[in-house]
Amino acid sequence: MRLVILGCGRVGSMLASLMAGEGHEVTIIDTNPSAFRRLPSNFQGRTVVGTGIDAEILRRAGIERADGFVAVTNGDNRNIMATQMARHLFNVPKVIARIYDPIRAEAYRELGVETLCSTALGAGVFQDYLLGRAFRSIDDYMELCDIISQSVNQAHDERKA
Repeated sequence: MRLVILGCGRVGSMLASLMAGEGHEVTIIDTNPSAFRRLPSNFQGRTVVGTGIDAEILRRAGIERADGFVAVTNGDNRNIMATQMARHLFNVPKVIARIYDPIRAEAYRELGVETLCSTALGAGVFQDYLLGRAFRSIDDYMELCDIISQSVNQAHDERKA
């Protein structure tokens, strides 16, 4: 698989390392060159300095040949914008964005954008662990975004009334 990852933080660097370790062709993009220090010394992939919402940077990273694109920067808006570019401009088949805000994650999922809300995932896993329950599927945890979104909207409507 040819994979482009946007964001060389903890998650991006670990994913890049795991995928490259399995023999996949990985390119990771970050605006900060020192972020690449998180990659292991034996990392076999490529690094590109730049922003993932710049089409030329994405091209340099090989987006036109990519089978997958993952956006894991610390900015929800940047992740969504980059995934939309990967999907709609470059026709990358597998595209996913990490989103922190559960309400945004649900809204984007309803628009057909694959998201992983690490906030909902983490909270759900902690809840299951604390209550001694078996861990659920990723989709079950992502449904927590919908529950949170509905709850916030209901509270907002009640304050208006």
